[in-house]
Amino acid sequence: MCRRYGTFARPAHIPPCHSLGTTTRSERFASPTACGKRWPGAGWKRSAEPAASAIGRMQRGKKAIHTVASQPRAGQPVLHGQDFGLNEWLVEEQYERFLHDPTSVDEAWRAFFKSPSAMTPTRHEANTASGSADGSAVKAVRVAALIHGYRVRGHLMADTDPLTTEQRDGHPELDITAFGLGAEDLDRTFVVDDFAGQDAMTLRDVLHVLRESYCGSLGTQYMHIQSFEERHWVQQRLETPHPRPDRAEQLQILYRLGAAEAFETFLHTKYVGQKRYSLEGGESAIVLLDALLRRSIRNGAREAVIGMAHRGRLNVLANIVGKSYAEIFHEFEDEVDIRSVQGSGDVKYHLGADGTYRAPDGGAMAVSVVANPSHLEIVGPVAEGVVRAKQEVADAGDMSSALPVLVHGDAAFAGQGVVGETLNMSQLPGYRTGGTIHIIINNQLGFTTSPAHGRSSTYATDAAKTVEAPIFHVNGDDPEAVVRVAQLAFDYRQAFHKDVVIDLICYRRHGHSEVDDPSITQPAMYDRIDARPSVRKLYAEALVRRGDISEQQVEGALRDYRGRLERAFVETQAASASGSPELLAVVADGVPPAVNTAITEATARHVIASQTDLPPGFTVHPRVLPQLQRRTTMLDAGTVDWATAETLAIGSLLLDGVPVRLTGQDSQRGTFGQRHAVLTDRRTGTEHTPLNSLGAAVDFAPRNSMLSELAALAFEYGYSLARPEALVLWEAQFGDFANGAQTVVDEYIASSEQKWGQRSGVTLLLPHGLEGQGPDHSSARVERFLQLCAQENMTVAMPSLPGNYFHLLRQHALGKHRRPLVVFTPKSMLRLKAATSTLTEFTTGAFRAVLPDETADPARIERVLVCSGKVFYDLDAHRRSSNLSDAAIVRVERLYPFPEHELSTELGRYPADAEVLWVQEEPENQGAWPFLGPRMQRLTKRPIGCISRAQAPAPAVGSARRHAGEQKELVAAAFR
Repeated sequence: MCRRYGTFARPAHIPPCHSLGTTTRSERFASPTACGKRWPGAGWKRSAEPAASAIGRMQRGKKAIHTVASQPRAGQPVLHGQDFGLNEWLVEEQYERFLHDPTSVDEAWRAFFKSPSAMTPTRHEANTASGSADGSAVKAVRVAALIHGYRVRGHLMADTDPLTTEQRDGHPELDITAFGLGAEDLDRTFVVDDFAGQDAMTLRDVLHVLRESYCGSLGTQYMHIQSFEERHWVQQRLETPHPRPDRAEQLQILYRLGAAEAFETFLHTKYVGQKRYSLEGGESAIVLLDALLRRSIRNGAREAVIGMAHRGRLNVLANIVGKSYAEIFHEFEDEVDIRSVQGSGDVKYHLGADGTYRAPDGGAMAVSVVANPSHLEIVGPVAEGVVRAKQEVADAGDMSSALPVLVHGDAAFAGQGVVGETLNMSQLPGYRTGGTIHIIINNQLGFTTSPAHGRSSTYATDAAKTVEAPIFHVNGDDPEAVVRVAQLAFDYRQAFHKDVVIDLICYRRHGHSEVDDPSITQPAMYDRIDARPSVRKLYAEALVRRGDISEQQVEGALRDYRGRLERAFVETQAASASGSPELLAVVADGVPPAVNTAITEATARHVIASQTDLPPGFTVHPRVLPQLQRRTTMLDAGTVDWATAETLAIGSLLLDGVPVRLTGQDSQRGTFGQRHAVLTDRRTGTEHTPLNSLGAAVDFAPRNSMLSELAALAFEYGYSLARPEALVLWEAQFGDFANGAQTVVDEYIASSEQKWGQRSGVTLLLPHGLEGQGPDHSSARVERFLQLCAQENMTVAMPSLPGNYFHLLRQHALGKHRRPLVVFTPKSMLRLKAATSTLTEFTTGAFRAVLPDETADPARIERVLVCSGKVFYDLDAHRRSSNLSDAAIVRVERLYPFPEHELSTELGRYPADAEVLWVQEEPENQGAWPFLGPRMQRLTKRPIGCISRAQAPAPAVGSARRHAGEQKELVAAAFR
């Protein structure tokens, strides 16, 4: 029975024990025969029905209670004369830990395992030994096993579901008889080795503490954590008494519940039929966030960044971030000014906001909610990137300065793969943020899909076990427990700098959106919801009943909050009646203004010298050292290759005060072994980043990412938002793999400015080129990026010269035009001798959107071939080998914004009747042609032909021989 509100609560997804009948909880815990049978244990006879059969009958659907009756391994010592029944696995687990580290088990276990009579080499000897099993040492071990059992499985009996009103059943593995204990042991005193802060306790008292710690409104999973220190930390805080909230805390809880409820009911009555994705049923989420931020302020945090989907978002914006009610009501009135910071290109429950959270004691901290599309969990890595950037700026990377909070839905947390990717980031050097507080608003439903059809795991939170995060399941209708778990979660994060999960089990009072009728698919569930009072009402009644506050105080606080909402609503209505603001089209900034991107020769030589100026005693790998040494000769030889040009760009930017972050799979070395941004000592494994030895005031941070595109790119996008002054580069291993992050490209990189007024300067480096490596290592899908280009929302380029790539990166980093840059980078061109630049290309000039043909005589030209990227070198090689002089080859280096003026100028050099053809390696329906073709025709006012591979659903063929034949034919066709 729930002690607070007089209701029973058992999570609907936890199967009940069929045989416990109508015994009370205390009877079930205390009585050795409470289940109607004697479970196997030392000193007890087995039931005539085998235990496995009895437990097998307890299956409920596909979920079942599984027990372990482990057998000793061959040749391994077993317990002498002991039968621990269902929990023998537990004793063996403790023994394994004891053998590995005796201090990792409690004193009772150590004393037992050290006893010569406890172990024997064979099962036969164990079964025939003297009956000393009921000695005091053995009983103490059984009590220790009972304590351990509750720590592992107690959450299965916790009162965490506010919708379950039937009497909860026990769990067979937690019945005292399963541990060889009985009613006669209840008042015996046992050594408990500091359990609950005590050296010795009666079994009755032990059971009481276990019930209070693990089977109340809070169910905790933490025994999957490998660290003994972390497990012990949690145990100390769960198993010791905690004071009830004082009156001030209770009033704060009540106020927050009232504010959350009043806000939702107000919108429900004033804006009937409009979607808002209400928090009703989960109002304790506001209490949780409030308690979390108050704790953060007291511990010195200066900022919190919240990533969340749409459920409850408006409530959080109003009651946590401090967004004005009038502004929210304006959005419901569809009266948003497009000139506002957020823009007007998205629905109100996707918008982000920045504000200040103010605590009752006067403390304050900055708090923001990151804008998010309907793709639910994709906001997680974006928010993590924002936090990482803020932490790096504040106090030299102090991870306590900014707190990441991710709010999830239960179905999304279990169902969306980006959650696992984001969790995997949590302890990686290039991505960690000192621990994230994950809050799951667990509606026990995903749209209309029940948990039985939405996940294979017992809990929605089970994915978090992969990173050994503690998981706190808490009843959303017990707000005092919610406050306690918020404080506990924050303290754990501060102590261990790890992720922690709060599973706020609640319900959704309305449908997925307010226009949906959930009773169609979940009639029984919604009958219970309709009959259930709100958590505010339940809590207020409990406080009044206990005499903590009066009924007048309850109603007065609610009237005051409703009054403020009503006044804001009236003001909004009056403003709307006076006329709507004029909606303005999004105005593009045009091509970014020119900036000086050239560097001095001295700067170039200083940067290149760093490549071989190594720490004393540092041993470079013998295969890498020659590459570094060649770089030092390239400036004088006039053969600067792609990797060296990139090194010059990054190094010179560092000297200009621009921090640079580069991430991707294998990006430190480079997918093609070309970069070597980080060197590893051949003998010691020590790492050295040459560009960080330049003496610059800012750092270069090259990081290898995990094997992910979706979360990895989302993280870099978020990072770029919070550090607009930095050059943020994300590199795909092959450009083809960027489609694994298509959601980020579509929802953030391409459209965030239009939707939310949010600008990012993130740069994508996508290796591209058809080189006979098959359909999955050929194309970065140029056509997809160009299809998303409009209103000059990003720059898309395919440079073919190292010098032009150098100027492109510097222009992007130094300019004020903060919009995404997509660069299709080379593969075979990395080592192509023809694709090199001279020193003067770095010390003079700027990025050129179109590269003219400087070898052709314009008067003799009959055909102009226009292309981008690697195919230029194939065309030029054919022209030279065939000694052709009537064809010019023009390179378009920037695909978007379309270089209309530059291309028109270059084509104007040739005879008006010269044939103009676009040449590309990609199939006709792919590559740049579908985008550039119509623009070139409008520019030249004549038909433009296309030389390409035939239309195809795949980017390239799988046979290298067939590819070579196609490429040869394509190049020849361009000159026929």
